[in-house]
Amino acid sequence: MIEWIIPFITLATLEIVLGIDNLVFLAIVRARLPEAQRPMARRYGIALACVTRISLLMALAWFAGKTTDIFWQLRFEILC
Repeated sequence: MIEWIIPFITLATLEIVLGIDNLVFLAIVRARLPEAQRPMARRYGIALACVTRISLLMALAWFAGKTTDIFWQLRFEILC
């Protein structure tokens, strides 16, 4: 039962750090925009960051579950 706690805490910590990094980056970029465009930039920026992060996590989960060769072309194999 304990074997899932450390990876979960590590992943949660990384998500928090990356989320804060996204907010800082969006705040810097948003400050350069005209006042009228800032709310739209914040919404689209956060939405795009969430979609990207979820997509990457799903791809990582898919790669972690693979048990066969991922790439095989020109006699070059990468085994999982």
